[in-house]
Amino acid sequence: MIHKLITLPLFLLSVFILNSCSGPELIKSNTSKSISEIHVIPLSEELLYYTRTNNPNADLLVNNLKKISSVELVKQLPYDAKRKAFWLNIYNTFVQRELAAHPEKYKSRNTFFTTKFIEIAGIKFSLDDIEHGILRKSPTKYGLGFIPKLYSNSIEKKLRVDVLDPRIHFALNCGAKSCPPIRYYDWKILDDQLHIATKSYIESEFRYDTINETIYLPKVIGWFRGDFGGMHNLPIFLKSHSIIPNKISIYQIKFNDYDWKMQLYNYK
Repeated sequence: MIHKLITLPLFLLSVFILNSCSGPELIKSNTSKSISEIHVIPLSEELLYYTRTNNPNADLLVNNLKKISSVELVKQLPYDAKRKAFWLNIYNTFVQRELAAHPEKYKSRNTFFTTKFIEIAGIKFSLDDIEHGILRKSPTKYGLGFIPKLYSNSIEKKLRVDVLDPRIHFALNCGAKSCPPIRYYDWKILDDQLHIATKSYIESEFRYDTINETIYLPKVIGWFRGDFGGMHNLPIFLKSHSIIPNKISIYQIKFNDYDWKMQLYNYK
């Protein structure tokens, strides 16, 4: 018999955090600030909000991102919480912007992910640069999370996280139907946000075959299993997020199919 395990959510915390992500608090729009006044994390939240609401001022924010200096960019992202919040917002924003304008690009996904079409601080980044170079701390894309890249450029080293957080896989939306929903990420409450995003996404796909003692997990975990400490540590990760009870014995892990059909505007 196959069951979906349903655990009680952290209801009050979830309501507070998810409500806080309904949109950025804009004290003064980044569209009206000079380059010297720009703060990149609020700008990333505002840009995602304008993209979601189809606000034409989004283009002004994109131009401000281009003009800020690389020195200032590094300075404003001094530690991992700020780096993760900024780059998660940027990644999710530019996927939506690019595919909304050019949906045909999704037909060649490898080209879409590797083309450097995101310009920030005078530097052009690809989606892969952001995901694998910055947020995953420079492993090879196809090494299951176990093989580091032989070379990383200086800007990647300055901008990437110090410690890989596997929960980013449940926050990145690449435009596919199987991707997690898009939220605004705020560095001040990021740990709680990532915990909820992780728990809700895995629970939506998690199944436990009690007869064969097999669990079924999202495909993205299988692609990057090394980010989670390898197959033998996956049960520990799941139990630490209260996705499965400690008493469950697991003999086998399988991964669900991934639906690559394009699906935009999947906002939470």
